[in-house]
Amino acid sequence: MTDANSGGGALEGIKVVEMGQLIAGPFCGQLLGDMGAEVVKIEPPETGDQMRHWGQGEKPSWWRVIARNKYSVAVDLRSPEGQALARDLIAEADILIENFRPGTLEKWNLDPAELRRANSGLIVVRVSGYGQTGPYSARAGFGGIGEAMGGWRGIVGYPDLPPARMGVSIGDTLAATYGCLGALAALHHRTQTGEGQIIDSALYEAVLQVMESTVSDYSVSGAKRKRTGSTLPGIAPSNVYPCRDGDYLIGANQDGVFARLAEAMGRPGLAHDPRYATHRARGAHQEELDALIADWTRTLTIAELEARLLDASVPAGRVYDAEDMLNDPHFAARGALVTVDDPELGAVTMQGVFPKLSATPGSVRRPAPLAVGQDTGEILRRWLGREE
Repeated sequence: MTDANSGGGALEGIKVVEMGQLIAGPFCGQLLGDMGAEVVKIEPPETGDQMRHWGQGEKPSWWRVIARNKYSVAVDLRSPEGQALARDLIAEADILIENFRPGTLEKWNLDPAELRRANSGLIVVRVSGYGQTGPYSARAGFGGIGEAMGGWRGIVGYPDLPPARMGVSIGDTLAATYGCLGALAALHHRTQTGEGQIIDSALYEAVLQVMESTVSDYSVSGAKRKRTGSTLPGIAPSNVYPCRDGDYLIGANQDGVFARLAEAMGRPGLAHDPRYATHRARGAHQEELDALIADWTRTLTIAELEARLLDASVPAGRVYDAEDMLNDPHFAARGALVTVDDPELGAVTMQGVFPKLSATPGSVRRPAPLAVGQDTGEILRRWLGREE
């Protein structure tokens, strides 16, 4: 495996039991594992995590990303024997992650309150659609539902079309990231008190947290955000503009930056035109300004436009796909992509570990487990001192 990072990571020595399925719980486990924690993933013996089959292309590879740095242990959590084994493993853990419907752990005799009585330092990350309390808590919750309730779906897309999705499972990954953030804060608290705690991360609240001033704008002035396609109302110019051979993103909504853009366009007078001279004026004339810029960009190739904007120090960039990322020298120089040797798929290139820590960088230390339960024996020996 090739990785620009090395070393055990900031969370080396931290033991994590992951009981989640699909995206939210497992992505939280991926983040902790990337930072050095030892993550033991409990999977149903017969089927494993359904994420093993997700992804696109002839050979889906999403599992290789979300299950990296993890050990697979096969446990039937619906059986008394499996529940007893899970309790033994959790008694040795620092963090437990789960993203089942609220009440499921309790039904399986794995009530977090009971688990914490046996292991007072245990931190339990619970990711769910609506949270562990409240009138909706028992409802089944998927990422898309959280995105809709949290306000994201309602503002994505064009005003004359139904709400669109992001293109990735942003609700799940946001809730997982906040779950990870909570776990790290709880680890700090534990170093001071010796006590763990329970982290309640709801999908809709994770989405709500990144909705900027959506609620406050309405509470103050009754203003509701609407779907506006590729633009943000009042922020101009900031859009994707057509070139002769594709599209290019330009963000020049600050006064000084807009002046540099106008100079690059060969029209320095635009920066002094009352219609465009200030932030508010540009916002009020957004459509006509976008049309004016688009008329200019259509005369250039992406390479020609990029050269002019780089020379003028105007924030701008190409709209990348996976092929562009693989061929970009900046991605390579920073190790933004890493290549992991997979026993079944061969070399698999994927996103690296972020953010980058200067003293204790994370890394991809081991590939995703190929077989369900392949590490059961090793974990039982190392964690519990017993044979499988």
